Amino acid sequence: MSVSSDTLAAAIEAEFDAQLRFLAEMVRVPSDNPAGDCAPHAEHAARCLEELGFEVERHAVPADVVAAHGMISATNLIVRHRFGPGPVVALNAHGDVVPPGEGWTADPYGAEIRDGMMYGRGVAVSKSDFATYTYALLALMKTGAKLGGTVELHLTYDEETGGNIGPKWLLDEGLSRPDYAICASFAYSVVTAHNGCLHLEVQVDGKSAHAARPDTGHDALEAATAILSSLYAHRKDLQNLHSAVPGIDMPSLVVGLIQGGINTNVVPDRITFRLDRRMIPEENPAQVEAGLRSLIEQAAAGLPGISVTVRRILLAEPFAPVNGAENLAEIVCRHATEVMGEKVDTLGIPLYTDARHYAAAGIPTILYGAGPHDLLEANAHRADERLVLDDMKKATLVVARVLEELLK
Repeated sequence: MSVSSDTLAAAIEAEFDAQLRFLAEMVRVPSDNPAGDCAPHAEHAARCLEELGFEVERHAVPADVVAAHGMISATNLIVRHRFGPGPVVALNAHGDVVPPGEGWTADPYGAEIRDGMMYGRGVAVSKSDFATYTYALLALMKTGAKLGGTVELHLTYDEETGGNIGPKWLLDEGLSRPDYAICASFAYSVVTAHNGCLHLEVQVDGKSAHAARPDTGHDALEAATAILSSLYAHRKDLQNLHSAVPGIDMPSLVVGLIQGGINTNVVPDRITFRLDRRMIPEENPAQVEAGLRSLIEQAAAGLPGISVTVRRILLAEPFAPVNGAENLAEIVCRHATEVMGEKVDTLGIPLYTDARHYAAAGIPTILYGAGPHDLLEANAHRADERLVLDDMKKATLVVARVLEELLK
C-alpha cells in the first residue's frame, strides 16, 4: 500500500511542534569538537529518542581510539526500525559541532526562534537532521505504511575530526551494512561529490638565544616565514586547477593555526603551524601530500640549525559517486523538486563530510537534509548559525517520501 504525499505531509505537520522541541533539545546540550567530549550529548539524544518510543543502541567508542583521534569521548547511536524484509537505508547525521566563537546575537545553546528561524550552534550542521530523519521515520511509522525494509538512524559524533570513529567505525565494526545511505546536508540540492581535505602540522625547530645576541641562535620563526612564503606562492598555482563537478571550483590552501616563541626578548626556538589543503575530486590525495611535504622540505633546505617535522593530522578522501548512487540521487531530486517548489539538482560541494565513508564501502550514498541553499545562508561554522524552520519541515517530507519509495 502506497502512502500519499498529503498523508505524509499531514503526519509531519501534526508533529511539527514536537519536532521543534526535539531540535531545541539537541541544540541546548553542547557538543563542541574540539574539545570533543561528546558522549553526554549522545546520551541526551538517546533519551529523547527513547521518549519517542525508539529502541536506541549506544555504541561507545573505546577510550584509546577516541584519544588517538584527538577527542575526549564519543558514543555513536543506532536506531533500527524494520518494516519487513527488504533493503536497509541508513540516515546519518553528526552531533559534534565546531565551537561557537564570538559575535553571536543569540545564545549559541539557546535554540532561540526568531522570524521563523532557530538560532544555535549546530542547528543547521547537522543537529537539524537529527530531527529531520527522526520525524521522517516517525511519519512513515504513524501512517501505517506497508513497506519492506529497514530504516536506520546513524547518529555519530566525530564529523568535525574526520568521521573515522563515527560512520567508518560503525561500518568497520560490522554494526551496520546498509544498502543505501543518506547523509546530512541542505534542502535545495542533492550532493553527490565533495572535496577531500588534508591537514598537516609543520613543526619548525631552531635554537633559542637572547635577543641581544640573535647570532648565537637559530630563528625558527624566520625559517617558518620562508616555508609560509613558499606555501602561499604555491596557493596561487592552485587557481589553475578546476574541477569538472558542478558546485566545486578549485583547490584551496589555508594556514589556520600558528603558535610558538618563548618571550619577546628571546629568539624563538620552535614554531608550529597547521595547514588545510582542500582537494577537488580529480586530485590524488597521496600526490597532494607528497607535493606539500617536498615543497616544505625544499623551503627549509640550507637554513642553518633548522629542522622541520611534518605530521599528518587528517586525511579525508574526496567523495565521488559509486554505482547505484545515481538512482538514489534521481529519486531524491524528483521528490525534493516537487516539495521545495523549485528545481533541485545534483551538485558537488567544496567542503568535506563523513558521507565519504559510506561511499568508500561501496554503498550508494548522497547528501540531503534540512537547510538553505548554501553554507553562507545558514551561517554554518559562523556566529548566528540558523535554520529556516519551514525548510526543515519540507526536507522532512522529502526524506519521508524518498524512504517510502525505496521501501515500497
